[in-house]
Amino acid sequence: MSSEFAIKIDGIGKNYHIYEKPYHRLLQMFRGTKKVYYRDFWAVRDVSVAIKKGETVGIIGRNGSGKSTLLQMICGTLTPSTGHITVNGRIAALLELGAGFNPEFSGRENVYMNAAVLGLSNTDIDTRFAAIAAFADIGDFIEQPVKTYSSGMFVRLAFAVIAHVDADILVIDEALSVGDAVFSQKCMRFLRKFKEHGTLIFVSHDMGSVLNLCERAVWLHAGQLKQMGISKDVAESYLQYTLQETYGNDVQLQELAVGNITEVKDVPIEIEAGAALIDYGSQMSATENMHIANGWKTGAGEILSVRLEPLIPQPTSVLRGGEAVRMVVTAKTHQDLDHPILGFLVRDRLGQDLFGENTLAFTDVNPTPIAAGKVFEGEFVFRLPMLPNGQYIVMASLANGDIVNHVQHHWLHDALILNISSSKVRWGLVGIQFDKVNFKEVV
Repeated sequence: MSSEFAIKIDGIGKNYHIYEKPYHRLLQMFRGTKKVYYRDFWAVRDVSVAIKKGETVGIIGRNGSGKSTLLQMICGTLTPSTGHITVNGRIAALLELGAGFNPEFSGRENVYMNAAVLGLSNTDIDTRFAAIAAFADIGDFIEQPVKTYSSGMFVRLAFAVIAHVDADILVIDEALSVGDAVFSQKCMRFLRKFKEHGTLIFVSHDMGSVLNLCERAVWLHAGQLKQMGISKDVAESYLQYTLQETYGNDVQLQELAVGNITEVKDVPIEIEAGAALIDYGSQMSATENMHIANGWKTGAGEILSVRLEPLIPQPTSVLRGGEAVRMVVTAKTHQDLDHPILGFLVRDRLGQDLFGENTLAFTDVNPTPIAAGKVFEGEFVFRLPMLPNGQYIVMASLANGDIVNHVQHHWLHDALILNISSSKVRWGLVGIQFDKVNFKEVV
């Protein structure tokens, strides 16, 4: 295998024999004819993926899609039925809750056992045990049998071990979802630091975590590779698929092709040269992107335009952050809608949701049916936050229903593009304008 790859998976598959009755296993062992008493079940079939060193890859898919089986084959705890996997470097994994732990052993004993399996000597473990115990932060329970542990304590200890074995490759399978918020943040900080030098494979149903951590994503469906590519693109496809599964045959979501949306007039907010800036030193331009936005629609209605503009007309077209603005989503019905909903979300370049709103709060109180062929709009007035430098996208949607039961009739991932340029450092994903910041000595 080329030295640039950490893991190379070629045509991997895992097949299980499923017997209808227990005694069929015995008949299969001593069969005198060619009769087969089982049926094949492929948990994973013909999957090929190459993961480069230093890359972070998310694996997504529904329960039963083969994610955990694939990870177990990568880690060597399952033997593939077909194909082969090559791993270049030391691999450490956090798979099923409590996997690799002996419930009768104490936490301390399990630390030594797990670390030894991962290649550390007793001397190495002695040196690192204090750091492992501090990371796990389970107190005196580390001397108690792990069968007395809560699920959160299991994860704390298991993650603490893999965080201190100097692995080249980390494999994390859903386990962080059972941890508390403080420990989850500690783990995420460690994973971000690990990404600087190591290879990470991360399995989660939380698309926000996948988008935050992973450059690429692999979507498994029914044991086979459904899609592989940039995390944002794969996550968007997976969202459409899961919604279609939810709607069943009642609604058919049609993927949008470039140029098949009603084209609207471009209304850019341009930055004027030499425009005065407030203390935060920000400039924002908003560019309509309707003609090339991707997403889906059902045909019941469509979004015509999405625009962001200052609430009070200004002598310049610069949006500076902190001022009142309005987001307007305009749509048209092709069928009667009894409870239409319009909404938007502002997302960063990774696809993480930053802020947004919809008209559900209004339409729940004042139901407003819209007949077929009518144009209508949703208006959202708010204070514009100060965003860190970069490009942001505005997702817009047209739905019908209520908070429990609704159908997304038109969904546009990139309806509006926001470009932010600031001369000042911003803290956090979304900044706000502070009216006062003071510093003084208190006697």
